Order: sequence, then C-alpha cells, then structure tokens
Amino acid sequence: MTTLADKPDYSLYSNAFGYLRQPLDFKPVESDADLVVLGLPFDMAVTGRSGGRMGPGAIRSASTNLAWEAKRWPWNFNLSKHISMVDAGDLVYDCGDAADFTQRVEDFATKIVNSGKGLLSFGGDHFVTLPLLRAHFKKHGKMALIHFDAHTDTYSEGSKYDHGTMFYHAPKEGIIDPEHSVQIGIRTEYSKKNHKFKVIDAATANDLTATDIVEQIKERVGDMPVYLTFDIDCLDPAFAPGTGTPVCGGLTSDKALKIVRGLEGLNIVGMDVVEVAPAYDSAEITALAGATLGLDMIHVWAKGQGLIKE
Repeated sequence: MTTLADKPDYSLYSNAFGYLRQPLDFKPVESDADLVVLGLPFDMAVTGRSGGRMGPGAIRSASTNLAWEAKRWPWNFNLSKHISMVDAGDLVYDCGDAADFTQRVEDFATKIVNSGKGLLSFGGDHFVTLPLLRAHFKKHGKMALIHFDAHTDTYSEGSKYDHGTMFYHAPKEGIIDPEHSVQIGIRTEYSKKNHKFKVIDAATANDLTATDIVEQIKERVGDMPVYLTFDIDCLDPAFAPGTGTPVCGGLTSDKALKIVRGLEGLNIVGMDVVEVAPAYDSAEITALAGATLGLDMIHVWAKGQGLIKE
C-alpha cells in the first residue's frame, strides 16, 4: 500500500486527488492504514450561507501545499515513517435526504472506528459531527469534547437537522460530558444559565497565550477519551473568510495551530474540521487553514495513540 513515504514523480497540482496526496481507498476497513480520511459533502443543516458541501474537495486541493514536506514544521518526526493513511473519498448518500445522510455517516464511521483505525473527517457543515460522535461513542463510551467555534452549537430551538444543535443533543444522549468539555473562540450569544461547558470566549482567548489555553483545556478534559472538532469560523474572517457564518473577532490561524499542537498527550479518539465553504474563500486561505489544522491534528493523534517511536 502506498504511504506518506512514497515519492512519485509529480508537480504540485498534478493528479492531486486524496488529502495530502494519499491514495484513495473506497474500502478503508479492509486496508492496513492506521488513519482514514473521510469527506462529508453535506450542507443541508446550515442557518447561514450554504456551500460547505464543497469543503472536502477544497481542503484536499489546498493540502497539496503541505504534502511535499517530509517533516511537518515544527514537529520533530517524519509522520510517514510511523503511520499510514488512506483517503476514503466522500460519503455517498441520497441527495436531499438528511436522515439518510445521518445514518450513513454513523454506519460508515462505526465500521472505521471498530476496525481500530483513526478517523479524520472533513465537512460539510457542523451537523456532521453529531453522527460522528454517535459512532465514536459506541467504541469509546462517553467522551470529552474540545470544540473550536464562534458559536456554542447548544441551541435547543433548532430543527432535528441543524448545525447549531449538535451539542445540545449529544449531552442529552449521554455521548459527551459537558463537565469535562471546553469550547474555545465563542463570540456569539448563548444561554449561560444552564451552560455546563467550559467556555474560553474569543476575547479572552485572544488575550491569553496558547500555553495558558492548553493548560485550561487539559485540566478540564483530564484523562477522558476526547473528540476534537474544529469549526473553521473559530478563526477570524481575516484568516478564514470562506465559511457560512463568519464572525469578527476570532482567533488567528497561528494561535489556533499552537493550541491544537499543544493538545499532544491527550487521548484524542476522533477529530473533524468543518464549515469550509470555498465559494466565499479568498486565495484558498480558508481551505489551506482547514488542511493545515487537519495535518497538525494527525500529528497530535499519532503521538497520543503511541504510534510515534522516536
């Protein structure tokens, strides 16, 4: 099987189909890969601008800018010498059928997770995280959530399929434990009265160092299994204009990446990057941010799973 270490002859943009130029494998459960990348082209749950369904393709395209590095800065190891990965392509579902999509995501992700492989998913709008959480819960039980976003997504007034309600439903289903979960970058209104998640709002996060934030996250999460979800609108629109619900006053891409890298040592069992909407992007900077966050997530995941033998 082709791995990150293989160096075929190519120019930067030629034949770039899989994330980080990884091979496409539509039967990833049968592969010997350590990690599976999955695209979720879904944006029927948006309340703002649509277009997130094109996010996975945009992230894959932007990832060609990252694939040439044998060793990802600032990590001190060559990822390709320790893990292998495949790109499972985009999930296929009945067009316009949110219920069918939701069940197919859960079923497909359950097979991946139960096979012992890691899973990195690219959305799509943020609703995709709910069926992903359900799949990971079946193997890992109740999880802590590390959630980067401009919005808490704990709103109870939404419909069954709404990208603002996932973290209202998931605690009620017993999937995540808000008392051990943290939301970073929040800068929109939410009901604080019964809000059990720890919130490091964007204004506070921008005044703190990345190290300060990481310390608060690790103290909150403890030794629980962790699901990591990154809504690209956590970043300020200056760094991520290509998203459906942009909000000024967000994090820089530099600070977000430093925080993600600082999560090394946590038991991260699942991860996603969502809400990249390339129609509103400028010079692919949002897609590149999503692709880069995904790559650093993989490094953190690999370290946490004990796959890096230095």
